[in-house]
Amino acid sequence: MEALFSWPSLALQLTIATGNPIKVAEIEAMLGPLPLDVQRQPADLDVEETGSTYRENAELKASAAALRTGCWALADDSGLEVDALQGAPGLYSARYAEGNDAKVQRILEELMGSPYRSACFRSTMVLCDPSGNCRAAAEGICWGELLSAPAYAGGGFESLLWVREARCSYGELNAAQLSRLGSRGKAARALAPQLRELLDLS
Repeated sequence: MEALFSWPSLALQLTIATGNPIKVAEIEAMLGPLPLDVQRQPADLDVEETGSTYRENAELKASAAALRTGCWALADDSGLEVDALQGAPGLYSARYAEGNDAKVQRILEELMGSPYRSACFRSTMVLCDPSGNCRAAAEGICWGELLSAPAYAGGGFESLLWVREARCSYGELNAAQLSRLGSRGKAARALAPQLRELLDLS
């Protein structure tokens, strides 16, 4: 983390198109030791996610943040896709129900009696230039199986998806595991070479 701020005179500003500081820190860590001054989007920026795909939603967010700040901007959109539910809730994961407990309960009820528990978190990450144009995109997928009950109390979908390689739920992955196994981490790693080239960080 410290390495990101080791070249203050060379640091290029990159806006993460989210108001969530935890998500900003997570993506910052995933980008590795690049000379970037990472910041979150302006607090009053609120973008309606009207896209029909993860990429379209990510582009809407990144483009708005880039135009607002005049800097390169990075955004992602993701969702839980359950095979037995034909990929639902997918794009509508955040709006599947009111609150984490209700989301978990709805998924478990819809899967009641089904022996098929395979599911994945899918994330698409995009990079927009200061003019708001999308210049790069990448996808990451973390496969797993849905538990019959949350691994811990108070969690959302991440408390239900069991990641076999880590022997824990998605929500229990540590920072290193999120970067290596998590859908957002995989997307960030896939995008990193294009980000380096476009921002001339080699």
